[in-house]
Amino acid sequence: MQYNRVILYYFSGTGNARASAYWFAEVAHERNIDCEVIQLYRKTEVNPECIADEKKLFGFFFPTHGFNAAPAMLKFIWHFPRMKNTAVLLVNTRAGMKVSKLFAPGLSGLAQILPAIILIVKGFTVVGMQPMDLPSNWISIHPGLKEKVAESIFKRCERITKQFANRILDGGTKYKALISIPIDLAIIPISVGYYCFGRFFLAKTFISTKDCNGCAICETQCPVGAISMKQGRPFWSFNCESCMKCMNNCPTKAIQTAHLYNFILWYLILAIIPSLGFWVLFEKQCLELIENEWLASNLLSVILYTISLPAVALAYRVLHFATRWKWIDDFDKYTSLTSYWFWRRYKYGLKLFRKEGVK
Repeated sequence: MQYNRVILYYFSGTGNARASAYWFAEVAHERNIDCEVIQLYRKTEVNPECIADEKKLFGFFFPTHGFNAAPAMLKFIWHFPRMKNTAVLLVNTRAGMKVSKLFAPGLSGLAQILPAIILIVKGFTVVGMQPMDLPSNWISIHPGLKEKVAESIFKRCERITKQFANRILDGGTKYKALISIPIDLAIIPISVGYYCFGRFFLAKTFISTKDCNGCAICETQCPVGAISMKQGRPFWSFNCESCMKCMNNCPTKAIQTAHLYNFILWYLILAIIPSLGFWVLFEKQCLELIENEWLASNLLSVILYTISLPAVALAYRVLHFATRWKWIDDFDKYTSLTSYWFWRRYKYGLKLFRKEGVK
């Protein structure tokens, strides 16, 4: 099929998914195909005029969060209009790394599978499923990659993206994502756990130290509007998707991950100890109501995690309030790995597109 119009939607925190979308668009423009690139920013709506076009191709470019499609993109796809026999492609960026000269791929989990199923049910024809191993930006877990390493990964992925674009725009299909399907299926429990619980806990791991100057850049640039300024400092809500834009883009590097605080207070005191007590008190009663031991155990786990969320929210509010005292602020800062000089930020994607003038 020859396309006369291409519409690409992307959700991006640090520029990886945006880079893939613009690389694809570059190939479309070289072929004189009308191509529009649209950023998902908070409440992006679909233009009804785009739907009426014939021979159109839709593309969705998004990061992989916890072996899932970014929740903002998944929600957008879920509400996307039904269209029969309309071509669509999926590109997920995932945590690419490089060891010496070896490029190490990330994992997709449900990031490709679930959006593809939703789109097929809506009547779309999925013509492309391409994972893109762009640099990992999750600096809460590891230091940002060196710029030289990130640049080499970008060059490799640019070549792969353009090859993919040429294949699709020639009327072909490509399902590279299906190669890793056995591993992706194996980690589905982690994907589900992240989407149902993990992302809410991670949303409360971010703090800002006294280095914050109250510029509110993090608040205005947050793609999902999860940050609000309270007491002159950013406060993260459960809507946070851990896209890392705020932490990687903070001009004063004031945004940190409270590693020690999270480990000791949230997971040990506020989760494990109450959970153990709840387990001892209610496990027997739960088993009496539900004869299936496996079902009773998992039901109890869901109840425990559900109870933990309000506890985490309360602890986070207490921490945010307490940072007005210098000794607590210093404790947070110096027990956060992200505050040290060797823990680099990841800015290559943002830097690249500022240089090229892409907004």
